[in-house]
Amino acid sequence: MADLNEVTQIMGANNAFVPGKRIKFDFGTDGTLLLDGVAEAVTNDNAEADADTTIKISFDNFKKMAKGDLNATTAFMMGKIKISGDMGLAMQLQSVTSKIKLNG
Repeated sequence: MADLNEVTQIMGANNAFVPGKRIKFDFGTDGTLLLDGVAEAVTNDNAEADADTTIKISFDNFKKMAKGDLNATTAFMMGKIKISGDMGLAMQLQSVTSKIKLNG
């Protein structure tokens, strides 16, 4: 099963970010993932103030979403995802997660 470091590497290798924007995934005790479209990098930096959008989701649900087993809109409607910041940017989430394929 992929851990946060593996997910970070996979997303970085696939340029899974929105150019010019920063999206932070907050996985609670499992850590954070910053899709930094300004620096064109994917890191585990905890730069809350720099994020245009912060998405709170469990790491398990994030992996389900990345594998295509959980729809982002459905997860949001069910309260499995909480979004703060630029909601329009969060709507691009599906295109970001479609750039990666996790195997576990």
